[in-house]
Amino acid sequence: MTAHDLLFELGSEELPPVTLQALSTALTDGIVRGLAAAGIGHGRVESFATPRRLAVLVRECAEHAAERTTERRGPPLAASVGADGQPTQAALAFAKSCGVEVASLDTLRNDKGAWLLYRGREPGVETRAVVGGLITAALAALPIAKRMRWGAHAVEFVRPVHWAVLLFGTEVIAAELLGMISGRQTRGHRFHAPGTVTLASAGEYAAALRRAKVIADFAERRRVIDKGVRALAAECGGRALIDPELLDEVTALVEWPVPIAGQFEERFLALPREVVAATVQEHQRYFPVEAADGRLTRWFVTVSNIRSSDPARVREGNERVVRPRLSDAAFFWEQDRKLSLDEHAAKLAGVTFQTKLGSYADKTRRVQALAESIGARIGAGDAVGRAAALAKADLMTAMVGEFPELQGTMGRYYALAQGEPPEVAAALEEQYLPRFAGDALPKTASGQALSLADKLDTLTGIFAIDQKPTGARDPFGLRRAALGVLRIMLEGGLDLDLALLLEAAAAAQPVLRPATAAEVHAFMRERLRGLIQERRDGTTPEMIDAVFAVEPRSVLDVDARLAALREFERLPDAAALAAANKRIMNILKKAPPSADLAVAVERLTDPAERALYDALIGVAPCVAAALTERRYADALRLVAGLRVSIDRFFDEVLVMADDPPLRANRIALLRDLRLLFTGVADLSRLPG
Repeated sequence: MTAHDLLFELGSEELPPVTLQALSTALTDGIVRGLAAAGIGHGRVESFATPRRLAVLVRECAEHAAERTTERRGPPLAASVGADGQPTQAALAFAKSCGVEVASLDTLRNDKGAWLLYRGREPGVETRAVVGGLITAALAALPIAKRMRWGAHAVEFVRPVHWAVLLFGTEVIAAELLGMISGRQTRGHRFHAPGTVTLASAGEYAAALRRAKVIADFAERRRVIDKGVRALAAECGGRALIDPELLDEVTALVEWPVPIAGQFEERFLALPREVVAATVQEHQRYFPVEAADGRLTRWFVTVSNIRSSDPARVREGNERVVRPRLSDAAFFWEQDRKLSLDEHAAKLAGVTFQTKLGSYADKTRRVQALAESIGARIGAGDAVGRAAALAKADLMTAMVGEFPELQGTMGRYYALAQGEPPEVAAALEEQYLPRFAGDALPKTASGQALSLADKLDTLTGIFAIDQKPTGARDPFGLRRAALGVLRIMLEGGLDLDLALLLEAAAAAQPVLRPATAAEVHAFMRERLRGLIQERRDGTTPEMIDAVFAVEPRSVLDVDARLAALREFERLPDAAALAAANKRIMNILKKAPPSADLAVAVERLTDPAERALYDALIGVAPCVAAALTERRYADALRLVAGLRVSIDRFFDEVLVMADDPPLRANRIALLRDLRLLFTGVADLSRLPG
C-alpha cells in the first residue's frame, strides 16, 4: 500500500507558553485518533510546538484505509423462501438493497435462529478526502479555556491564526482550517528569517525550519536550552538552578534560544535566598546561579530569542529590568519587618477565608485548637500553639502579596528575625508541606501538627458548605490536602485517630452538617486507596477492601493490617480460609436475628462442632492479645490454624438443623468464629 509523510502545521500569533505543551499533545492525540477511526494506517508520529506554531508529522501515512468486510443481517430464513421454493418479496427487497442477487446471499445460523446474510467488502476511505475533516475535529477538541475571534473571521482559536500547512508527501491537500486555506508555505523566525519558507515535502519540515532559525521540536529545543544555560553558568563559576517548570516555560517562549549571562548588585544577596530566586525566576524567567557552597551568586542566565550582533546590550537590558524588581523586594523586606508577626496577624480579621467559613482570623483560631490537640498526641510541645497563632500572619505582608508562592517561607524568615524559637519558625513554613506530589514533608513535630490541622480544617470546612471536588474541578485543592494529611501520617509514623480528628475539625466549623466528618473520611479513604496502590508492593484491591471493611481509625493501622494480609496471602491455607469466610458470611446473612448469641456448650452434640468450639476457645485469647499489640500477622497465623477444624465442621455438621435451639447454637458458634476472623480484616473479601 502506498504511503507518504503527512504534515499539518498551524501558524499563529504567540501561543500561551504555559499551555503550549498541552495544546501540542492534544492536537497530536486528536489527529492520531481521527486516523485510527478512519482505519488509516501510519508509522511514527512526531509533534512540534513553538511560540508561533503547532505541527504534527505522521510518517508513512497510508493513501487510503484498508478495505473492510461488512455484514448485514436480512429477514429470517423462514420468511425468505416461499412455499414454492422461490424467494419471497422480503428476500428480494433485502438483496436489492445490498446490490446483489438473492442467490449471492449467505445464511447466518445460531442458537436463536437462521437469517439471510450479506457479506461484502467496502473500500477504505481516501486519506486526502478525510484528513481535512479529522484535523478540523482535532482543533475543535483542543483544551482551550477561552477562545477568541479576530478580524472578520467567525472561527475561534486561542490566538489569531495566520497560516496553515497541509502536505501529503509533496502534494498540498487544500482544506480550510480555522479560516486559512492550507498550502505549503510556513514561516521562519520572526526576526532572523521573517519571510515565508516553501516546503517541498512533508518530511523536510524540521530541517527547513532549522535553516530558517527555528528549532521546531519542543523536546530538542528544551535540551538545547538546558545544556546552554548550564554551560554558561559554569563559565561564570557556578551552577544554574534549573526549575523544570521554568525550563518548560522558557522553551515555550523562544524558537532560536541563545543563553546570555548577567549580574545584579551584590547588595541584593542580603535578601533571603528564596526572595532573590523568586524575583529572578518568576518575574523575569531567568535562571539563578549558585556557587559551589550552595550560596546564590550575583549571576543569572537568561535565554534570548535572537542572536544579537551586540550581546552586551542585550545583557545590559536584562540587568536593567531585574534591578527594580530586586529593589522592590528589598523595600518589602525592610517594611514588613517594621511590624511584628503578631501585628500582621491582627489584620487577618479583615480578610475573608471563605464567605461561609469566616475570616483568616477565624480559621487561625480553629487551626490553633486542633493543632494543639494533635501536638499533645505527638509530643510537639508548646511551640505548636505559638506557631498556629502566627501561621497566616505573613499573608498580610507586602512580600507575600508580591510573591504568593513564598507564603510560609517568609513567615519563617520574619519569625527568626523577631527572635521566635527555631521550631516555631520552621513550623510556619512546614504548614504548607507537602505542596505537591512527591514534595518534602514537615520534619518538626510542630510542623506536622500545624500542617495536619490546617489541611483538616480546610477539608471539613469546604465539605461542610458542600463545595466538595467534582470531576476535574477542585478549586480549594482538597485532593492535594487529603493526600498531604495521609502522607504525613504514613511517612511520619503518626498513629492518630483520623476519624476522631475529622469529627473535631467538623465540630469547630461555623457551618455544622452531621455528615461532614463521615463524607471527608470516605473521600480520604479513596485517596489512601490510590496511595497504597501506587506503591506496587503486592497489595491488591481486595486486600484494601478487606481492611477498610473493619474500619480501622488510624492510617498507620490500615498499613499494618495490609502488611499482615500480604503475609497471610502467602500461607497455603489462605484461599481456603477466605472461601470458608464467604460461606460463613452467607450463612449468617440468611440466619434469623437472635438476641441470644452466646454458645451453649451443652448443645454442642456433634463431635465436629465441639472440636471447632474447643479450638476457637483455645486460640481466641492469643488472637485478642495479638490484636491489642497490633501483631496482626501473628493473629492471622493463629486463625489459620483453625482450618482443619473448620473444614471438618462444614463436612460433618448441618448448620441449618431442623431443631431451632440446635440451629441457633450453631449459628452463634459461626458468629463467634466470624468475629475472630474479622479482627484484622474481612477475609471474606479476599479471593478464595
